[in-house]
Amino acid sequence: MIARALDTKARILDAAEKLFGEKGFDATSLRDITTEAEVNLAAVNYHFHSKDSLIDAVIARRVEPINRKRRDMLAAAGANPTVEQILIAFVSPLVELDISAMAPLISRLLATPDPFRFQLFQKHMGPVALQFMAALVEALPNLNETEVMWRLTFMAGAMVHLLARSGHIQELTGGKCDPTDRPAVLAKLVTFCAAGFRAKETT
Repeated sequence: MIARALDTKARILDAAEKLFGEKGFDATSLRDITTEAEVNLAAVNYHFHSKDSLIDAVIARRVEPINRKRRDMLAAAGANPTVEQILIAFVSPLVELDISAMAPLISRLLATPDPFRFQLFQKHMGPVALQFMAALVEALPNLNETEVMWRLTFMAGAMVHLLARSGHIQELTGGKCDPTDRPAVLAKLVTFCAAGFRAKETT
């Protein structure tokens, strides 16, 4: 019975993730999700109670394991991590994944100017972002907090671009850039971002 309930819940989450990524949050109805998951509406209501709670659960399932690994890697780097160690801890848990399945969902989340979606983003990303920003401020004493925040924002933009366009990067670069070579992608992204963080502060 428990296994069946877990299977039903997973099917609902899989269907919701797929449809939210393809159609957007508002354009996807609970009926669309129940049809895709081959469950009834009562099952969705039982496991998630509302569409907003389902959206939260879909995002949490993907983001929270990444954030746990980020925190673990940062802690393992010791009391005074280098800029590279901080960036590797932030970037590698995402880069090392097969992000193709979650890319449409994350793109939708970031592109949707809705207060509820913003609250979800803050809920799942805000605390870990503040933790890494504090680590970078300590590792870069020549930069003020605002400058570090700008550079962390630019790094996030590079990550989102990689996430959203990973399926097309090889085609767009004529085959010269291979996003499936995860160690190479990680090394290049960290090198690029570390140089940006160490650049002289603008006035």
